[in-house]
Amino acid sequence: MTTLARWARAEWGPLYAAVRGPLRERRLRAVPMAVAAVCLTAVLHFAHSQPWGYRFVQDIGAVRAEDPLWLALLRTPLSLFVPALDLPVWGALVQILLVFGLAELCLGRRRTLLVAYLATLAGTLYARLGVWLGPDVPLGLPAADARVVDTGPSAAVVGLAVCLGWRYRAYLTAGAVIVAMAAEVALKENLAGKEHLAAIAAVLVVCAAGAVRQRCSRDRAGSGSGAPPIQSWNARRGPSQRRSWW
Repeated sequence: MTTLARWARAEWGPLYAAVRGPLRERRLRAVPMAVAAVCLTAVLHFAHSQPWGYRFVQDIGAVRAEDPLWLALLRTPLSLFVPALDLPVWGALVQILLVFGLAELCLGRRRTLLVAYLATLAGTLYARLGVWLGPDVPLGLPAADARVVDTGPSAAVVGLAVCLGWRYRAYLTAGAVIVAMAAEVALKENLAGKEHLAAIAAVLVVCAAGAVRQRCSRDRAGSGSGAPPIQSWNARRGPSQRRSWW
């Protein structure tokens, strides 16, 4: 086995093992939520690009920092599926199918939606905070960014990718995503790139909190039984429960 193959197996082997069985047996039927998300995104993009549907999609799914907070929060769930008109929609559809599909298989539907919403909401709230701080503050944004529509599905895709990399120890892959988003900010200095970094930061905080909580649970379980913490913890749990969902 070559060095590259060994690296790929170490980096992506656990993730591949987690998704291989369901995809081989059921194919796209194993990821109905991801397929539904792709279809919804395609429909919203088509409607958004039509004169008769542009205003409707804007009213139900376009989030800006200048919007009232209650309205932004109301629109945020659907904003996950409204791609930017100035970017190729096929790229967004491929990303959603791939990343949402992997997350659905590995995290489950409920947790996938929670992480996706957390990442999108973090970007939305950061935009409001950045505009309030102003451009003279390191994390601040110019007032013109208050009228820019939020990133759409990309923040959720980035957040889920980092979450999967954390959970399955694909740290180089997660690091590559983070570096790419940082490079986007350095080269373009746009609102979308900064919202992506805010989404990553929020997901990493939650992942780290989950890891700390799991470690504390292992320590308590180990100290109560007198056995080494990890051995005692694993002995009391089933094989499918030994890894934190983060």
